[in-house]
Amino acid sequence: MTVAWALPRDARSPQALLDVASARAIDKAAIAAGTPEIELMERAGAATFAAICARWKPVSTVVLTGPGNNGGDGFVIARLLHEAGWQVRVAGVCPVERLSGSARVAADRWSGSVSPLEPDALSGAELVVDAIFGTGLARALEGELRATVEALNACAVPVVAVDIASGIESDSGAILGAAVKAHLTVTFFRRKPGHLLLPGRLFSGELVVSTLAVADNVYAAIPVSLFANAPELWIDAFPWTTPESHKYTRGHAVVLGGTAMTGAARLAAHSAQRIGAGLVTIAADPSVLLLYAAWRADLLVSKITTPDDFRELLTDRRLNAVLLGPGAGADTRLEAAIAAALDADVGLALDADCFRILADRTNGLLGRLNERVIMTPHEGEFARVFGSPHPRLKAAIDAARSTDATIVLKGSDTVIAGPDGTAVINSGAPPELATAGSGDVLAGLVVGLLANALPPMLAGMIACWVHGSAASLFGPGLLAGDIPDLVPRVLARLKASRR
Repeated sequence: MTVAWALPRDARSPQALLDVASARAIDKAAIAAGTPEIELMERAGAATFAAICARWKPVSTVVLTGPGNNGGDGFVIARLLHEAGWQVRVAGVCPVERLSGSARVAADRWSGSVSPLEPDALSGAELVVDAIFGTGLARALEGELRATVEALNACAVPVVAVDIASGIESDSGAILGAAVKAHLTVTFFRRKPGHLLLPGRLFSGELVVSTLAVADNVYAAIPVSLFANAPELWIDAFPWTTPESHKYTRGHAVVLGGTAMTGAARLAAHSAQRIGAGLVTIAADPSVLLLYAAWRADLLVSKITTPDDFRELLTDRRLNAVLLGPGAGADTRLEAAIAAALDADVGLALDADCFRILADRTNGLLGRLNERVIMTPHEGEFARVFGSPHPRLKAAIDAARSTDATIVLKGSDTVIAGPDGTAVINSGAPPELATAGSGDVLAGLVVGLLANALPPMLAGMIACWVHGSAASLFGPGLLAGDIPDLVPRVLARLKASRR
């Protein structure tokens, strides 16, 4: 029986991410609930002012303002800094007379002058506030504006970005021509996808979120489908053992073992054990069966001589989760195993060589994927089956929708996307994971969680978070084989955090 679990449905969760449309919806909802737009602007400026004062002493500061409400926030920040005794100058994309609405009101409250936004405006600055563009930017920076951004990045001056660094596409993290490289970003309501997705994440610096004192019912009215991965979203659904637990209640995972690259299946199988599968079987050809059998006494092995043997193995209903791909070899045996697993009532994780099989449209397997399937491709494997993996968030969501399966598009900004259009960004993968076999470990964690009857989306989220946390515990010098034995420490910390 599958664990009952679902992601939150609205923006009340601090882990919710706001795309451009959702951010605008919260803005409008807050105004409709009785908070004037200029008051929201004042609160945004005050939050940024407080973050600046908490980190820097008064220095010569230049505030760069744009033509919209982000620029209006900048005028509020400039005024508050000036009132606090800071030396402040403002440089704007356009003259004050061309501003409208709340941005114009905020600009009129600024008593100083506004110079043109150009590289020379940065002269003498010891701190720069980037309030040029917010989350709605959709065109590349060019001309004098781009020259100013590039000049800013070239000097060693700390930069504070308002909402999101100018030049980052908020929904994808892409750089539109050029982008401000911020040391601190103060964003509003909730984080945006571009704060977590690469390369935008590298331009955001330290991230501070201000809710702008907006009432909880405003957030409750905004549906969201994007989230940042964190234990708060799933810790209560983790398959913790209880006094009633035994090995059969924790599921039985099957890993198809290869004949040449046997290490991949062993890494995956051990990881499935560590994350909590009650039993794990490696199914393999007789030529390597003894190698697998002698490796660990706590692993089971099963002889697979023909494709029909694997299909017969899966008739045992106690075997409820299958991992195919790591080190398996892209041959007719793997193709038959995918078909057999799709016919069986099991949770199915597809990795590595499976994507060579799925790329062959003549076998019809891609069209047979379903909600019990989770795939864990890196960018190259994804491209082989689905085309370009960029922009990553959209590509993963589209692939999940088209296959009715869950996609884990691996990387430093892993995207876990479900067939219902929900997606979770996992930004906690340290660079030490760039080592052979780490993907096999992740696939093993996934199948171990599937064995515990977790739905694929949940299994992918937990596996990615635990995978990155275990690697972070080890640090430099990490090898894939180190990760599984660090999983118990990660789980112990998680369990302790629930008390």
